[in-house]
Amino acid sequence: MKILVGYKRVVDYNVRIQVKPDATGVVTDGVKLSANPFDDIALEEALRLREKGIAEEVVIVSIGPADLTAHLRNGLAMGANRAIHVQTADAIQPLAAARAFLKLIEKEQPGLVILGKQAIDDDANQTGQMLAALWDRPQATFASKVDIADGKAVVTREVDAGLETIEAELPAVITTDLRLNEPRFIKLPDIMKAKTKPIDVMELASLGIDLGHKIHATRFTAPAKRSKGVMVKDAAELVAALKHKGLL
Repeated sequence: MKILVGYKRVVDYNVRIQVKPDATGVVTDGVKLSANPFDDIALEEALRLREKGIAEEVVIVSIGPADLTAHLRNGLAMGANRAIHVQTADAIQPLAAARAFLKLIEKEQPGLVILGKQAIDDDANQTGQMLAALWDRPQATFASKVDIADGKAVVTREVDAGLETIEAELPAVITTDLRLNEPRFIKLPDIMKAKTKPIDVMELASLGIDLGHKIHATRFTAPAKRSKGVMVKDAAELVAALKHKGLL
C-alpha cells in the first residue's frame, strides 16, 4: 500500500507572529519556517505503518513556492520515500488544496491519505474533509489512534464527549490529532540519505484545477492587548464592574 501525506510549511510555532504595517498579512521575511506540527504527526504515523509492513511507500506532498526544497528534504530525512512539490506563488485555500490532492490521488492511487487535522497558520481544519468529499471516500478526523487491518482503518478519534471509535474502508482520508504520536528526531545519516531521494516538481497550473478563491482577507490585526486584572470584594462589585464595561 502507498500512503500519501500532506506536508505543509508554516511559520514555526515558537515564533511570535507580527502583523505587517500595512495590515495585509503577517511578517514572514527572516522568520523561521518549519513543518506544520500536525503534518509531522501525520508523517510519523505513515512511517510507523510502513515499519509494521502495512505500507510499502510513503510519499509527502507540499504545495507552495519554489523554495520548498529544504522543507521537503526535512520530510525525506524523517523517512519518506519521495516527495511531490506542487509549485505555486499563490496562497492556497483549503478547497484548492483538496482539489490538488485529488489530482495527485488519481495519479498515485494511494491506499491511504493522512493529513494533519489543521495547519497552524490558518487553523481552517477543512482540507481533509473536503478531500474525502471530492474523492467520495470515507474520512476519520482528529485521530488519536490508528489500526489498519483487513483493508479497513479502525480509528479512535477525540470528540467533545470523549473518545469515539470508527471503522473506515480503505482507501480513506485520516486527519491526525496531537495525541496520535510523537514525531521522531532526525539523525545526521538520514539527512545525508535524503539528499539522494527524489522530489517530483510540477506546476499547480498543470493540474488543471479551479483554485476556488472565494474568501478574501481584507485586513489583518494583532489581538488586543490584555488589560490588567481587577480585584473585587464580592459578587455585587463584580456585577457592577462588568456592567461598567458593558459586558452585562
